Amino acid sequence: MKRVEIRLSLEAVTPLLAVMREAAASLSDGLAAANTLGDIEPDLRETWLDELLESQNDAIAVLLGLFDDEFEESGVIGFDAGNAEPVLRASAALRLRLRERFLTALSEEVLESGDLEVDSLEEPARRAFMCYLFLATLQELIIQHLDASILEG
Repeated sequence: MKRVEIRLSLEAVTPLLAVMREAAASLSDGLAAANTLGDIEPDLRETWLDELLESQNDAIAVLLGLFDDEFEESGVIGFDAGNAEPVLRASAALRLRLRERFLTALSEEVLESGDLEVDSLEEPARRAFMCYLFLATLQELIIQHLDASILEG
């Protein structure tokens, strides 16, 4: 995958960053997805869950790291082979958390299509929904470029 750079509107993205950081903080000590590891030894379960949590938090740090001082100056974020997968995973984790906390009243169809009158939502849900769509768009862009690089290779 070649490096893909995207210029974003600071005015539009800055409020979404606050939502992302809040969701990230809520995930610092718990997994975004329910764990159903079944019947396994308690020590193995604990180790496995600790590793999953560490991986989730590392991926979220990579995603949030895209929005650093350089981003605040240029409005540009970049994806490459080194950060694409963690950003995909982190976006999925944050989207799950946003859905669980703020968007339970919305159907899967509405969430995935974005077909909703945003002004009909209360403020916390509105910000969460916009962030959910933003993260989905990031995922789509990465997947689109990953697919292109696979086809080229």
